[in-house]
Amino acid sequence: MLALLAVPHGLAQQHGGINHKATEGRDKTASSYSGMETRRVKALSGEQIADLLAGRGMGLALAAELNSYPGPSHVLELRHALGLTDEQASRTKALLDQMKAETIPLGRLVIEKETELDRLFSERKMTSAHLAEMTKTIADVQGALRTAHLRYHLEMAELLTPEQIRRYSQLRGYSGQVD
Repeated sequence: MLALLAVPHGLAQQHGGINHKATEGRDKTASSYSGMETRRVKALSGEQIADLLAGRGMGLALAAELNSYPGPSHVLELRHALGLTDEQASRTKALLDQMKAETIPLGRLVIEKETELDRLFSERKMTSAHLAEMTKTIADVQGALRTAHLRYHLEMAELLTPEQIRRYSQLRGYSGQVD
């Protein structure tokens, strides 16, 4: 559960969240969150919303990606350099389509639930009981989203040869890969 709760913080850092350099030279009493109060959904940047709506990974599958389990989107981008066969390219495209069909609705649900959480706070209608229920629901959806992205990395690795996986890691600039 704690790992799931850490996901939004990591996403915020990676996707338009807190920018400590932007606060340099500002009034010491000003919050690093200053300006975020105008967001449509306070807990999500515009980039995060766009990524969720497009089914992009947003770093949710780094455990797989950085341990030699390529993602279908990047494999398709590198198909020629990896020497994918026509069958591999076709199956990779199918995996990508399936992944998006699964992750886009989950991304919409994250946005919907975060919007609801935001609304209840802005209307001063949040209660402790409702807060616990809503944050658990959001964490469950975020967990399902992360599981989906990780699962497609697993499936992708089964489709590629060991040499293609090594080449993928090399092309992506990963060093220290354990074989």
